Amino acid sequence: MSQLRIALCITDLDIGGAEQCLVELATRLDRGSFDPIVYCLGPRPARGEASCTARLDAAGVPFHCLGARGLRHAPSAIVRLRRLFAEHRPDLAQTFLFHANIIGRLAARLAGVPHVVCGIRVAERQSRWHLWADRLTAGLVDRYVCVSEAVARFSRLRGGLPRGKLTVIPNGIDLRRYPAERPADLSRWGIAPGCRVVTFVGRLGRQKGVQWLLQTAPLWLSRLPDCHLLLVGTGPEESALRRATGQMGIAGRVHFAGWQSEIPAILAASDLLVLPSRWEGMPNAVLQAMASRLPVLATDVEGVRELLGDAADAQTVRFGRSQQFAARLIGLMADRARSAELGAKNRRRVEAHFGLDRMVGAHQDLWRSLGSQKKTSWDLRRGASSEVPLESGTRTTARN
Repeated sequence: MSQLRIALCITDLDIGGAEQCLVELATRLDRGSFDPIVYCLGPRPARGEASCTARLDAAGVPFHCLGARGLRHAPSAIVRLRRLFAEHRPDLAQTFLFHANIIGRLAARLAGVPHVVCGIRVAERQSRWHLWADRLTAGLVDRYVCVSEAVARFSRLRGGLPRGKLTVIPNGIDLRRYPAERPADLSRWGIAPGCRVVTFVGRLGRQKGVQWLLQTAPLWLSRLPDCHLLLVGTGPEESALRRATGQMGIAGRVHFAGWQSEIPAILAASDLLVLPSRWEGMPNAVLQAMASRLPVLATDVEGVRELLGDAADAQTVRFGRSQQFAARLIGLMADRARSAELGAKNRRRVEAHFGLDRMVGAHQDLWRSLGSQKKTSWDLRRGASSEVPLESGTRTTARN
């Protein structure tokens, strides 16, 4: 089979779980078989250190930023992306996250891209119109890649997507980065040396359940006098969360680190990772903690049990069960031997099942299987593929 040109399309390139997955794919593909180009619906990130652009540049992967900001720019984004696809003529478009999934599939089919694969990274329990839009345009998609069996089940039962189009490819992690050789110095956030640290990593938004985590904090901070809570990340609830810590009288033991690039070093300085999410897909923070040989206390949401395996019962609780959460956290922090045992078990499971090579290889196998099918041009106006083979020829990779 000749080299396949892969269009990787995402909403933005600020560092996040989906964005890191795209970059790992773009930079680790077998370049003898695949030629990747990245398309970002949003503007080029203003903060290079907080984006994925440096790695794409270093790997020589061309990328294009369309500058769209919000739904009002969706029509123009479709037009611009269609033009880029028509110019570059990819063999397959792989999209990530809701807005890129919808805009990407429309633009790809208008441009005659033969195959479209869309990534579903979360069980969407908040915006029902997302499920409706996905279901309405499912006919434009050849395959959906779900990050967990739980997300695939949700997409079939709640999203109404065809079972035969759902494929599960779990997240992967670069094991060489974890655990970090040198722990971070947490004193810059007011945590004195020798204190024990419970760490949260993620967006400070409703999905992640940090408000509930703070409501539980007095229950366990009062029993663990040398323990602090470190919140790593930013988001729309940050101001409200800061106010809540003051109102609850725990501001001196809850620390806001903001966005940080050196998550491995922060985890290496931590004793426990907490994930209080209301819903998920396959949380990268749990994967990072497992690779760091940390125990985890997470809500029993999508993807968590698939990550933790037979150690899940000891490391999960139902969302909203504050007393059980506090008791489990106190137990994990008090029993250091048990925590070390769980951390070692978590690391072994990641090594066995969640390496990056496995994730990249699974995507490559999927793309090859679609690329081996008869290469036909897709005509959105007729809602079907034509039988006219695509012409071969030189395609530009110029960067905008």
